[in-house]
Amino acid sequence: MKDGARRRRARRLAIGGAVVLALAGMNGPWVYRVSKEQYHQYTINKPEYKAANGHWDIIEFPEEYRQNTIHAALLHTGKVLLIAGSGNNQENFDAKQFDTRIWDPVKKTIKKVPTPSDLFCTGHTQLANGNLLIAGGTKRYETLKGDVTKAGGLMIVHNENPDKPITLPAGTKFTGKGNGKTFVSKDPVLVPRAKKVFDKATGKFLRNDPGLGRIYVEAQKSGQKYETGTQDNYRIQGLTGSDARNTYGIAQKLALDKKDFQGIKDAYEFDPVAEKYIKVDPMNEARWYPTLTTLSDGKILSLSGLDEIGQLVPGKNEVFDPKTKKWTYTKGVRQFPTYPAISLMQNGKLFYSGANAGYGPDDVGRDPGVWDLESNKFTKLPGLSDANMMETAGTVLLPPAQDEKYMVIGGGGVGESKLSSKKTRLIDLKDENPKFVDGPELEKGTRYPQSSILPDDTVLVSGGSEDYRGRSDSNILQARIYNPTSNTLDKVADPLVGRNYHSGSILLPDGRVMFFGSNSLYADKANTKPATFEQRIEIYTPPYLFRDAQPSLSGGPKTIARGASATFTSQHATSIKTARLIRPSASTHVTDVDQKSIALDFKKTKKGITVTVPKNRNLVESGWYMLFVTDDQGTPSKAQWVKVP
Repeated sequence: MKDGARRRRARRLAIGGAVVLALAGMNGPWVYRVSKEQYHQYTINKPEYKAANGHWDIIEFPEEYRQNTIHAALLHTGKVLLIAGSGNNQENFDAKQFDTRIWDPVKKTIKKVPTPSDLFCTGHTQLANGNLLIAGGTKRYETLKGDVTKAGGLMIVHNENPDKPITLPAGTKFTGKGNGKTFVSKDPVLVPRAKKVFDKATGKFLRNDPGLGRIYVEAQKSGQKYETGTQDNYRIQGLTGSDARNTYGIAQKLALDKKDFQGIKDAYEFDPVAEKYIKVDPMNEARWYPTLTTLSDGKILSLSGLDEIGQLVPGKNEVFDPKTKKWTYTKGVRQFPTYPAISLMQNGKLFYSGANAGYGPDDVGRDPGVWDLESNKFTKLPGLSDANMMETAGTVLLPPAQDEKYMVIGGGGVGESKLSSKKTRLIDLKDENPKFVDGPELEKGTRYPQSSILPDDTVLVSGGSEDYRGRSDSNILQARIYNPTSNTLDKVADPLVGRNYHSGSILLPDGRVMFFGSNSLYADKANTKPATFEQRIEIYTPPYLFRDAQPSLSGGPKTIARGASATFTSQHATSIKTARLIRPSASTHVTDVDQKSIALDFKKTKKGITVTVPKNRNLVESGWYMLFVTDDQGTPSKAQWVKVP
């Protein structure tokens, strides 16, 4: 370096040092904070730190493509479907502005998709043909107590005529026989005919059990004086003759109480290739916050949710047949809270972890257990710790799926409770007498934890908040990786964005994990400043992608039958230790019953590996999967998409 250049550099350093010293004298803590942040950024970007802890990156879409993402699903095209509907925004709902985006994480493109209904708080699951089944959504937003102006509530309409059903149009008036007050229906209702009941031994007619219909009614005028305090029978105006004699209403109190969200019956398939919604027959029941899950015959079970009058669907569960596109009721009645975590077991029964995302009585359908849908028999499972804090808990089928071990993570008290659980609970459903046992504890009580299965048989657990919807600035900026083999939760790099209500995570085909959403109530510890919806996507790159190069995987067929084998090319065949089929996620409200990782038997060849798919269709449902192989360092390949017919 020439002398002049040295003198100029020395002068700049001296001036810079003087400025820093001056600032330090005026505001030492500011300098400390800047230095601390700079050092933190330096630390988390060091190669050795990334190799041990992974790394987080924020993705922000151009403003015109941003939305309040509530639901996300990985499509077999490798793109991600992001659904907002009205996005928990009353103004969007009133304007019928319903949003969907398709994001390509490889090409980094984002596209708007026309959205036919308000699919806010819908249910969804992957279908065998590669489409996504979507059912339910929002008919009406909630009205909080104090904002309700007209007394209203649930009217049960009785039809005692065994010969015919009766339909009452919207606007039907019901007048109380005792209170004399008149209420008006908001929608039409079909009331089935009565059922004749006979003595089984003698065949003698005993009685007619009336057909029942449920409808929301409200007072004709505003004000407290139109409220009712007790149950009453109601005469239906406009009916004559036998209809008037056989048809009547019964309602409990009709008041100015909070009115909950109402659901819709609409159902669609989303076609990933055409990138559009295709309408199918609507459900029999309207549902808001339902769970959709695959059954042993490939049909889809839809259960729970709030109906078209804002009441919990009264245990009427139904099944979608992908061949006929029709819905039929299941045998028997069984009620669960909304968004129950229910998934298919290898014996064809259904496991309910007890985790759910909200609405429903605190004493109905909350016990974990095994459900035989055919007989409607439910066997409770013991040992669940913090059983009163299963709302907003996460549930994940630990890899590999053949072991049939589940983990239930965190959770909180019913409703807007401040209670939150640090517990993780484990259960082995292959035990002769399965029961929950506690796993490693979380550092903090955690509502809304996100969990994503990784190709190396570990599970990423991240985010959540200590309080309901992140109140009191309680988002948890922590991530852990759970190792089922060692039963440990190991700390990894902290996320940059808080995630609570209306957030989720999705494993991508390249082995990274994307996070979306978050809907805090407030933006400060004092709970005085309303928060905005988190529209940024965040990507976590696990430690295994900061090691040596990923093992290659290519070639092979696009379709592999259950029980069949297929050969794929790999330049790193000698180092391959595992092969996994991972079902793509469909995530919302701490609920993702689709994700699972299935171990494949495999043999090494000179140029690659030959994998064999298990025969059990309850383990390997029909549909598209990501095929990953992992080497002896635990580094996964990029996925190859394969279809199991």
